[in-house]
Amino acid sequence: QPCRDAPTALTFYKCTNLKVSDLKIRNAQQIHVSFSQCSGVVASNLTVDSPGTSPNTDGIHVTATRNIQISSSRIATGDDCISIVSGSQNVRATDITCGPGHGISIGSLGAGNSEAQVSDIIVNGANLHGTTNGVRIKTWQGGSGSAKNIKFMNIKLDDVKNPIIIDQNYCDQNSPCKDQNSAVQVESVSYENISGTSASSEAIVLECSKAHPCQGILLQNVDITNADGGKSQAICNNVKPLNRGSVSPRCP
Repeated sequence: QPCRDAPTALTFYKCTNLKVSDLKIRNAQQIHVSFSQCSGVVASNLTVDSPGTSPNTDGIHVTATRNIQISSSRIATGDDCISIVSGSQNVRATDITCGPGHGISIGSLGAGNSEAQVSDIIVNGANLHGTTNGVRIKTWQGGSGSAKNIKFMNIKLDDVKNPIIIDQNYCDQNSPCKDQNSAVQVESVSYENISGTSASSEAIVLECSKAHPCQGILLQNVDITNADGGKSQAICNNVKPLNRGSVSPRCP
């Protein structure tokens, strides 16, 4: 069982115009590196190295932080390689290698009926191998606010379980979550130049909110095949994505 009270290995709190580079963090008890309530951050050449079985060990965690660039970093961990949560704006991640881990995630957002705001996120250039998710947006039912203006582009996938996933029914608790009428609005999200192999038959899962369907979802030049040679599929609920260029698989 994960120790929820375990400390974060390294936290940068309320820093302005911060540069962090050439650090290696191994086997943290929980989150490895956290940027909290910072502004103007340049982080590069960070290495996180923990087993894929280590619980709650996010690699780089971004919370309530604005204007942050993360580049040229390698992350192996047991939770999200990068997690971006509420209050974060203008986040750019480039040249990221991730695996093992849970992929690159926005969220979770809206837990406990809270309001969340995340905007202007670009993930440009990532290699994900053997991860349990690729690029993910996860929100709880009952939340409010928005996750908008998000771009995932130029991403290579190797044996990734859920390569493209929006999960607006996220429920990380022992008891089932109740259906609720409010949700974090997910809008203006694009997936461009994403290719590789999926470890599951469901290469694209867009599970949007029934109460507040996803808006402005774009898939452009997406080619994800099944790692075992079978047919990959897309599952899409409460969303009508726009397809441009070659997109495979497509929403039915």
